[in-house]
Amino acid sequence: MATITIKGREYDLTSRTLVMGILNATPDSFSDGGRYVRLDEAVEHGLRLIAEGADIIDVGGESTRPGAKAVTTEEELYRVLPIIRTLSAATDVPISIDTYKPEVARAALESGAAMLNDVWGGRRNRAMLELAAKWGVPICLMHSRQEAVYGDLMAEVTADLKVSVALAHAAGVRSENIILDPGIGFGKTWEHNLQVMKNLADITSLGYPVLLGTSRKSFIGKVLDLPVGDRKEGTAATVAYGITRGVRLVRVHEVATMVRVARMTDALLRGGLEHER
Repeated sequence: MATITIKGREYDLTSRTLVMGILNATPDSFSDGGRYVRLDEAVEHGLRLIAEGADIIDVGGESTRPGAKAVTTEEELYRVLPIIRTLSAATDVPISIDTYKPEVARAALESGAAMLNDVWGGRRNRAMLELAAKWGVPICLMHSRQEAVYGDLMAEVTADLKVSVALAHAAGVRSENIILDPGIGFGKTWEHNLQVMKNLADITSLGYPVLLGTSRKSFIGKVLDLPVGDRKEGTAATVAYGITRGVRLVRVHEVATMVRVARMTDALLRGGLEHER
């Protein structure tokens, strides 16, 4: 798809890569857990990411890192809804809700969110897909598995994503509202993650915009032997490489840096300059 419309605004995905800023309202996320649990801190951070060039803000209230404890729907709502309400009133930049719970997704949409980001790709709870269809909003369908066990990694990842797409269509989600995510770090070993990165074209060739979420993840730490806080350059390499392989959106923590990486990579690939947001 050449364009995607979020919150009534059409984005041309052929001219530049969209940058999604991460806003974790969680005490235990692997990278920034506990930093933005207070409403004022979270909103300030979200506005900072927007000032740095984020096209979308992805708000999450439950850590999905390996070993993280599940939170109740009530707790997740308590964490994310005030942030979404406040940010959506303060900016016209679209807000995405990072959840697999339909109750949270529905309340987030009612509070001003304009996009769904489901780490289970609609396969855990199909009500997520029904919500996306009812509201006419984009939904990111991510690949994930409970265990990192594969016979043929890329064939199975693409097959799983095709199942998510088929379920989305069956629920009434329009093709132009579907985004795919290979699920780097989800149900995959670090070697799997490198293999998926190498073969991103298998996913971009499915015909839907692909969002890549590699920011600060453990496979970067494994390759570079670096802790979470020192993975900016490794993240930048994955962002640039992903764009060269056809990725159209990147989900990142360090927005200002990755916006520069994306713009330079876009210019090298496509030529010219694109200054409009």
